[in-house]
Amino acid sequence: MSELFWEIHSDLPREGPGDDASTRRAFAMLPGLPDRPLILDMGCGPGMQTLALARFSGAEILALDTHQPFLADLERRAAAAGLAGQIKTLNASMDNPPCEPGSLDLIWSEGAIYIIGFEAGLRRWRPLLRPGGCVAVTELSWIRPDPPEPALAFWAENYPGMQTVAQNLASAQAAGYSLIGHFTIPESAWLAGYYLPIEQKLAALRQKYAGLPDVQRQLDAEQTEIDLYRLYSAWYGYEFYVLANR
Repeated sequence: MSELFWEIHSDLPREGPGDDASTRRAFAMLPGLPDRPLILDMGCGPGMQTLALARFSGAEILALDTHQPFLADLERRAAAAGLAGQIKTLNASMDNPPCEPGSLDLIWSEGAIYIIGFEAGLRRWRPLLRPGGCVAVTELSWIRPDPPEPALAFWAENYPGMQTVAQNLASAQAAGYSLIGHFTIPESAWLAGYYLPIEQKLAALRQKYAGLPDVQRQLDAEQTEIDLYRLYSAWYGYEFYVLANR
């Protein structure tokens, strides 16, 4: 990815839509976890949800990402919160996690499974779960029929694999999971911790790179995604899928 992308996406509270309340709600759906479960957080980014999981689960958490600055941010945040003993960072790919088959109680992934595809990710990760282990992921989904053409066109270009909630539930079943529950994260989870901090950065970067048309176009593209969500959030969002390994 470009240097400008990382300049925009560094030092954010989160690297995708989400909030602690949604993380807690999804975790509360999970049945029968051990007292100190082993959790793998796939594509953890700077790890806001990792820290939330550590606080209210008492879990041992493996936090995996390929961007070392995100992992360094998480390590600093974990140390500051007194949670470093629960969290181990791994610089590794989501499609080849360094975990033994059948070793995990829970795989968690907020805003990251799209990188390898929803059903492909679920299939690839399932062998890592113990029998009865669970997966909790957020996935960009169409949450209402007949979305407006601007939203359809934007996501056809930027995430052509995006599906409806019903299609994702069918994909999860086909990949060997049973449904525990699902819900749409609130609009506030997109804005407060993600889009609003990005907008603040865009304003500063427009001044920093004034007179550079190519850079300004990239900043415009970031703003377009934010504006689109404000207009059409009734039709799409992040759906939290909580699934059990059959």
